[in-house]
Amino acid sequence: MKKVLIPTKLDKIAGEILTKHGFQVVQDSETPLADLISANSDADALIVRSEKITPEIIDALPKLRTIVRAGAGYNTIDIKYARHRKVDVMNTPGANSNGVAEEVVAMALAAYRHLIPADIDTRAGGWEKKKFMGRELTGKTIGIVGLGNIGQLVAKRLSGFEMKVLAYDPVIPRAKADDLGVKLLSIEELFTQADIITLHIPENDETRGMINARLLKLVKPGCLLINCARSGIVNEEDIRAAKAEKKLLFCTDVYPADAPGPKSVTDIADIMLPHLGANTFEANFNAAKRAGEQTVAYFENGVTSYVVNKELPDGLDERYQQLAWRIAAVARGYIGRGTPIRKIRCSFYGELSKFSNWFISPICAALSENFEFEQDVEEAKNMLQEKGIELLQREADDSKKYGNSITIDLEGEAKSCSVRGTITENRILISRVNDFNDLYIRPLGNQLFVEYQDRPGVLAQITGVIANAGLNIEDIHAPRDSEGTNSLAILMVNNPVSDQVIESIKALVRPTAVFFVKMPEEA
Repeated sequence: MKKVLIPTKLDKIAGEILTKHGFQVVQDSETPLADLISANSDADALIVRSEKITPEIIDALPKLRTIVRAGAGYNTIDIKYARHRKVDVMNTPGANSNGVAEEVVAMALAAYRHLIPADIDTRAGGWEKKKFMGRELTGKTIGIVGLGNIGQLVAKRLSGFEMKVLAYDPVIPRAKADDLGVKLLSIEELFTQADIITLHIPENDETRGMINARLLKLVKPGCLLINCARSGIVNEEDIRAAKAEKKLLFCTDVYPADAPGPKSVTDIADIMLPHLGANTFEANFNAAKRAGEQTVAYFENGVTSYVVNKELPDGLDERYQQLAWRIAAVARGYIGRGTPIRKIRCSFYGELSKFSNWFISPICAALSENFEFEQDVEEAKNMLQEKGIELLQREADDSKKYGNSITIDLEGEAKSCSVRGTITENRILISRVNDFNDLYIRPLGNQLFVEYQDRPGVLAQITGVIANAGLNIEDIHAPRDSEGTNSLAILMVNNPVSDQVIESIKALVRPTAVFFVKMPEEA
């Protein structure tokens, strides 16, 4: 009999499902986690919510085969160590989405109508109607940053308030946004036009500190900013400054740690809640039901859907996943990070063709900050379907003798880009960008790409701008395309390239494309 340990407050439906299928279930949210683990060291599965699952906890459960996160985010679980111990980690994406979306609506109403301070004042015997003069949602403009499951539900829930709905999502096509009744804008335009801004993006290297002074200086006076996503995506000091300058309203339920104690945003948050987005009976039930069903399917039928740390199959070098990410990142940069994507076409040559599904998640992670590299292929395909993006996996023509290589074509609304890469002499390489062949550049570090009509002196102008910005060039390539009419300058520099530098290059060189991509070092 398999034992499942549930050391968290979770709807009993999970235990009921498991018990019905013959599992032994221990559910206890009161006993300290370390004591509970020690008393149940023979557990085969662990179902958690926000509990921190460390290597020490995993080591204390020698029979453990799976950890199920009853919810979407799994940043509290050491998934790499779990993989090292051959423990599969699953999540239940989408189970909590509606709860979070409705919390956004509740926060907006509470902030606009001063519900919390008015309640406190009235209970104390006050009657301050003038003091608590509020505003209405009807007729206002809301900006949604990230049109994933939650962002789309926010748009639907607010439709009844007759609000104008704007959104920033660098992946979703305009046709899909039109179906949702949402107008897609750049993030700068959204921050300029919205009365209320709600954030629905994960925290990662690309989004950390994304909501900062550059964007906050654009907002209307009295703008309401709601963060029910992750605390690290906002710069607290910049919010503090915007609150003083623009009378910004700020509501949050996310913090660096889900734990009691002082919060650094206490002085700037108009409403702050203890991460209540998913804390509804319905969300708890949905997540518990999904967790129970997935655990049963895992043990009884070997179903590994939604495993976020899958072990690679024999014969697949994990660096080819890194290659797929880097190829997609270059193609994404070329067509523009703020440009919606209509179609993705992929070709996997040589031995890679039999592993094609293993590259979809890395591609999605390169295209959207709303997606994590480790997420399951089913989640990746669901994301593409949800956003209305067509995915085509072409049959590779191995007569071209490209070896083990990957080609990814992205089709945007105004531009398309095709990039190929491979691994040669144990190095990840980009071999082609559109008609620029035989590149063989290493996609590492801070890389600036500038495509321009070939003519004398342009490369010197580009390097001059780089030098004036205090950047050091570590490597440079400047090939011409197959027709000999355009050149592509690819520069690796020592620090990230600012938007100001890119604008200077645009003004001076009039390029057909210019973009910066920050690449990680090879694993």
